Amino acid sequence: MSGLPSWLTKQRKTELVGLAELLHLKGYEDLKKSDLELAIDKHLRAHEKDFAKDPRFAPYFNRTSSPVKKEATTAALIASEAEGKPSKPRGRRVTKVADEIGHTDESSPDDTRRTALATRTPRSILASASNVPLPPSPSVIADAVDRRTAALRRKAVKSWKKSGVTDRAEGLRDILSSVVSVETVILLIEAFGLRTEVLPSRYAFTIPGIAALRTPDWPVFIPDLFLLLTSTFWAPFTLWLSTSLFVPLLFSYFFNLTIKTKGAIRSHSAAYKFDPLTFNLTKALLAYLVYYQGVKFGGLLGYNSVYKVEGSIPGGADGLLIGSAIGAIISVYEAVLKK
Repeated sequence: MSGLPSWLTKQRKTELVGLAELLHLKGYEDLKKSDLELAIDKHLRAHEKDFAKDPRFAPYFNRTSSPVKKEATTAALIASEAEGKPSKPRGRRVTKVADEIGHTDESSPDDTRRTALATRTPRSILASASNVPLPPSPSVIADAVDRRTAALRRKAVKSWKKSGVTDRAEGLRDILSSVVSVETVILLIEAFGLRTEVLPSRYAFTIPGIAALRTPDWPVFIPDLFLLLTSTFWAPFTLWLSTSLFVPLLFSYFFNLTIKTKGAIRSHSAAYKFDPLTFNLTKALLAYLVYYQGVKFGGLLGYNSVYKVEGSIPGGADGLLIGSAIGAIISVYEAVLKK
């Protein structure tokens, strides 16, 4: 295989079959590519005179040296050496071949790569380029991010609506946006402060800690309910309940300024059954008389009870007056808005 011309070994099987048909070879159909190359080469060597001038076989005979010429040149060289005459043409040819070999060896890998790329057809280059994935443009990436963000926003809004937090918050706001709610919150703050004084918490038991979770022991305290059977609880609690709730409610029911009047006829429909402004003014007046002036109302109020209530309410007597002032201001504000 090494003695075959390069032009012949570079041919494909189909091209070799075509050459065999041109040469009128017989029995080439079942030959392998290597055997077909040998058969064509042998036939061309045997009939060089017939096919040397055929342009279709010119690459075969235009190589560096054909087998026949090589043998003739070698024979002439041997004869000239025997006669002692140098062969000039052979020397020039060797030099030229050496130069060509030198130029071939000096070619760099980059030149070889460029030559290989240059021999490719445009169709193969386009096919290779079409298989190379191209990165998306910035506009495409921005659109994808916008779509994803919009989808997440819609899911978040939908989940928030399903949770019902907004509806519950609005409902709580509607409940608290009234004078009654404000008065209730103020009374609850006062009652919590009083409970710590007249019904203190006592130690009940301890919840042991969990060593695996590293939680400490948790002591549990509960209100001392046995104090409900003593006057220690009922005396201050009754005083606070009377001055902060019962007596102001009584006065606000009878002195109800929210009842509507139509000319000389007074309507029995009122905005509130208990006037909130009268309630807060009465509460403030009682706090001033009991906790500032020390009025005992004929001995009905004990000193210890007054002291306990004043000391337990957040802010003391000042806290009672401030709560009454807040309720009165809100009552007037609501009445102005309704007008």
